[in-house]
Amino acid sequence: MTVRRLSAGLVAAALFTPGLAACNSAGTPTAGSSASPTVSASGTPAPSGSAAPAAGDAKQALLASTREISNGNFRFTMSGVGSTAEGRVHEPTQSAEMRVTIGKPTDDLFMKLDLVHYKPDSWVKVELGGTTAKSVPGVQKLNLGKYQHLDQTRIKGNRNLGFDFDKVDPAGSEVLTQGITEVRQTGDGAYAGTIDVSKAAEAGSVDPTVITALGAQAKSVPFTAKLDPQGRLSEMVIQIPAAGQTKAQDIKITYSDYGSATAAQKPPADQVVEAPAELYNLFN
Repeated sequence: MTVRRLSAGLVAAALFTPGLAACNSAGTPTAGSSASPTVSASGTPAPSGSAAPAAGDAKQALLASTREISNGNFRFTMSGVGSTAEGRVHEPTQSAEMRVTIGKPTDDLFMKLDLVHYKPDSWVKVELGGTTAKSVPGVQKLNLGKYQHLDQTRIKGNRNLGFDFDKVDPAGSEVLTQGITEVRQTGDGAYAGTIDVSKAAEAGSVDPTVITALGAQAKSVPFTAKLDPQGRLSEMVIQIPAAGQTKAQDIKITYSDYGSATAAQKPPADQVVEAPAELYNLFN
């Protein structure tokens, strides 16, 4: 079992880990309507007669749409291949929460996590299930039904269990939009194009092993995006083609409640135990 990054991309890592998440393909998606001409992201205007703006304008709109995320006050979701994450970030109180489901109970191995950060503390509740869960070292000490308080000295620099309030975006959408190679506006607040995901490994929402498996395809992966009426990113869907052992799939990221998310809630004291060594071993 490989778990590369919890606070900013565990779902993405799990989506591409054979044996951890079921690789249920949603089929190979299309890249948008053929009626809207694709234009280069270098700034070349759309062809004469098209209602689409210059590609440079479209890309700038998407780049600008991620700025509000850096303020750290929003809710988010991520999904793909039967795995999901949802949560909130509330930088004003230095708190965040993420609930993750990887796979489903009928899989050989599935995992549920509820991770809470309230600086300077962190807690995680773990549930491991499936026919092979018993083979996970120390599983009896992990499936406690309680939040496990994390020793900050043991997770310092650990991207699986920590949360960086200097990089508050769980999906790294700012990095992703910087990798856009072609873009067009397809409607009011709607965009489509291609993205070079080989430049976006740091985003956390695209696993490096899949980028490698994609090869040349990684430089032109279809995506769609939607902005809210205030021009803020509300949805991005990256349409990953089949590569290696991973079937074609969509990675969907959404943002909502900009500026109105609430602080994460610390778990009740009677629901907290100190994390055992087995937990740190699992995520290192």
